[in-house]
Amino acid sequence: MNKRAAALCGAAAVVAGMLSAVPHAASAEPAAPAGLSWKKCGTKTYPTLQCSSLKVPLDHSRPQGRQITLALSRVPHTAATSQGPLLVNPGGPGGSGLNLAGFVASGLPKKVAAQYDVIGFDPRGVGKSSPALDCSPGHFDPVRPPSIPDSAEAEYANLDRARGFAEACGKKYADVLPYIDTLSAARDMDRIRRALGAPKINYFGYSYGTYLGAVYAKLHPDRVRRMALDSIVDPTGVWYRDNLDQDLAFNARHEAFLAWMARHDATYRLGTDPEKIGARWERMRQEVTRKPAGGKVGAGELEDTFLPGGYYNGYWPQLAEAFTAYTKKGETKPLVKAYQELGAVDAAGDNGYSVYAAVQCRDAHWPRDWNTWREDNWAVHRKAPFSTWNNAWYNAPCAFWPTRSLSRPDVSNDKLPPVLLFQATDDAATPYEGGATLHRSLKRSSFVVEDGGGNHGITLSGSDCLDGYLSRYLESGKVPRGEGPADAVCARQPDPEPQQTKKAATRGIALHGLLGSRP
Repeated sequence: MNKRAAALCGAAAVVAGMLSAVPHAASAEPAAPAGLSWKKCGTKTYPTLQCSSLKVPLDHSRPQGRQITLALSRVPHTAATSQGPLLVNPGGPGGSGLNLAGFVASGLPKKVAAQYDVIGFDPRGVGKSSPALDCSPGHFDPVRPPSIPDSAEAEYANLDRARGFAEACGKKYADVLPYIDTLSAARDMDRIRRALGAPKINYFGYSYGTYLGAVYAKLHPDRVRRMALDSIVDPTGVWYRDNLDQDLAFNARHEAFLAWMARHDATYRLGTDPEKIGARWERMRQEVTRKPAGGKVGAGELEDTFLPGGYYNGYWPQLAEAFTAYTKKGETKPLVKAYQELGAVDAAGDNGYSVYAAVQCRDAHWPRDWNTWREDNWAVHRKAPFSTWNNAWYNAPCAFWPTRSLSRPDVSNDKLPPVLLFQATDDAATPYEGGATLHRSLKRSSFVVEDGGGNHGITLSGSDCLDGYLSRYLESGKVPRGEGPADAVCARQPDPEPQQTKKAATRGIALHGLLGSRP
């Protein structure tokens, strides 16, 4: 057992308090709907994809009431014997899962993928599902007010944006918002299971998809065959505390990026002291606050551009080049290009953010007194200035959300077969303690740790060690069992080289293009 991983496991926060339980669904199984009709919808990257759709109740307590549509995708099994459906989810909330089916099927060993119908789906409100939310098109169009509210003017401008977004959602989707939440999405998953004619599902979720899976498992533990969860949400912090915890972790990842640049001073020529490079980054933020780079990249857009580097270090070379070009030569084009490729929000992003806000604001309690937000975020900002206020404004519509919040469920579970959990120790989007907490909460779960890894979404991205555990589990149901808090430890993936090209990071970039951005 790696001592560092063991120490971190032991230091993980204990599950706090008793949370309200998710009620178990009635044991009687309603009649299954007519079988799904699949049609070819393959892409150049995923040529074997098939697509279908499914009607589900908007309100699951009124199954005969208004119906909405879920978009589904499938890569069908090719082996003589099938292990059933493997539902996959990329997180968000608000991430589209249609192409994830192709990604997972192509990333697993052929003999394993061949045994499953890999099923992707756009959760309610997302993408090709209907209705698809878009509360305020262009909400993230540049240039936004600066994130750090060091003046009353900046704070009020951001508050007005947040309040305006919440009000736009309430006016546009008043009849839908009360049903855009994780519990409803989990119940949709059971409707998918029924439509597939499967007594149980297999499930593989990333990021927010880990929470969705845990909630489904609480509702229907007897309908879970296998479940793998990668980069795990802390279910005890949903969602206000989890976002504050993210700020500290993203600041640490930003510091890791600066240290990486310092180690590669021969390439970037910004010095060998990470703190001094960080000071130059702060000066860049101040400069683009006064004069947005290329008329498009102000402080908020700059933070959005560098935030993906906290999710995946494969972006570091591009970010370092843009940072260097701006700092040493005053060139703005590389920075604008990086923003357009990594930080800009398109129509799909508007949809994803609308669902993100709708789900998180509805799922659990958020402070409605802005003074609480102000006090908490300034306290965290003093420790973690990189993205704290950017994240606060991203979530601030929840202070004004037009629907009441539900109670956060207790997802602890002693009725499941072994669940396989994956977590990097230095993950920023879903910090390590969340994985350790869920491991303790799911009896018989197995915890695989990437020691020192900082990427978010760590399986199917190049680690033979991690992928080996995933493949063995999906093929046979076997999980590692260790003596320490972690059942298995894998070595971290190496950091990129400065000359790394997008082609060299293709698999990781493909995955992070599919994952919902937060969390």
